Amino acid sequence: MDPDGETVRRSSDSSRPSDVIGGGWRDVYRGWHVVAGGFVGAFVVFGLSYAFGVFLEPIQRDLALSRSGVSFVFSLQTVVIYLAAAALGVLADRFGVRRLLLFGAVALALGGVWTSRAETYAELLAAYGVVTAIGLGAIYVVSYATVPRWFERRRGLATGIATAGLGIGMVATAPAASALVGTAGWRDAILVLVVGAAIAIVLVAPLFADDPAAAGVDPGNEFPAGPPDRDPPDWAAYRRELTAVATSRLFLLVFAGWVTVYATLYVVLVHVVPYAGEAGLGEGAGAVAIALIGITTAAARIGVGGLADRLGRIETFVACSAVMGATTLALPIVDSAIGLYAFAVAFGIAYGGNGALLSPLTVDLFGAGNPNAVFGLVSLSFAVSGLTAPWLAGLTFDLAGTYAPAFVGAGIAGLCGAGLIAIAVRDA
Repeated sequence: MDPDGETVRRSSDSSRPSDVIGGGWRDVYRGWHVVAGGFVGAFVVFGLSYAFGVFLEPIQRDLALSRSGVSFVFSLQTVVIYLAAAALGVLADRFGVRRLLLFGAVALALGGVWTSRAETYAELLAAYGVVTAIGLGAIYVVSYATVPRWFERRRGLATGIATAGLGIGMVATAPAASALVGTAGWRDAILVLVVGAAIAIVLVAPLFADDPAAAGVDPGNEFPAGPPDRDPPDWAAYRRELTAVATSRLFLLVFAGWVTVYATLYVVLVHVVPYAGEAGLGEGAGAVAIALIGITTAAARIGVGGLADRLGRIETFVACSAVMGATTLALPIVDSAIGLYAFAVAFGIAYGGNGALLSPLTVDLFGAGNPNAVFGLVSLSFAVSGLTAPWLAGLTFDLAGTYAPAFVGAGIAGLCGAGLIAIAVRDA
């Protein structure tokens, strides 16, 4: 049996893959089932996380909190998601991805129920900022890190499709949350969204399995050099290997590169709406820009991800990271709504290409032996960016009275991050 308790089936007929049981959906390579599950996972994690702004003002009024106090709930959640991903990734490698996914669904539901009943700021921080975030972290690491283990030849395309759920979640969840808040209030809106998301995760959990060997699946020609072996894990060796990866120069360069590249994303997501208002374009134009980023990143994850399989996944990742930095650097010269929308499309395409290749990059650089743990560890870079970059941009605006230095600084940081990753790959 595999770590998820699934009986391993070996086909006695080599011409017939063991995952082909009947017609239709079961005729599809089992890895695409995992892709479908990853899409739902990405939709849930980032749809819920990025929709928090919808709840900000209603929570502030209801609990009589400051704007910065409620905003800190989002910052805390961002940090906890990636801290949880780093810790839980090890458990996914040890106990199986399906078990961890179900744990995430339970934590998500409990956190949502508690949040909907929170009466104090401390309860809000604990329920939404910690418990819900732990559930999201578990779902995130499984949804992103499992797909690359099922693909090599089409790894970029597969992860692009799976992570496109992020963009669709950005576009769909915020309007749904807004409608629910208007009709039922923020408490019932959070309850419906979070519990509904947890149920969706439970329903797609059977689509997941650790890798082809664990599920007894013939991957066909997906791995030109043959599928990776699945030997019984030696956990002492596993810990040594993971420690060696996490302390290597390659890992540290990639980690620093992700911190600075993703500074552009968090600065843009948090500050582009008020920037549009300050620039006289109207905050509505900023909201449209956010929606355009969501739409274009979803499409780009599929298109750029598939293209990267031909052009080189690592090279494409570096190029997309550089474009994220360059477009952010140019944002202060935008002086029209059309220009802002053009920025959003260009940034969304670059962010989509970058995001589609995050988990393939870790497997390509560090191997597939402990992918959930490595991906979780390097994802701590997002916690650093999410916690510091928006705050520094806000502080810069308070001191300078304009967003120009903040966007220029974030853009330069993004370009430096792309350079760090390029150096890491060259020296690998």
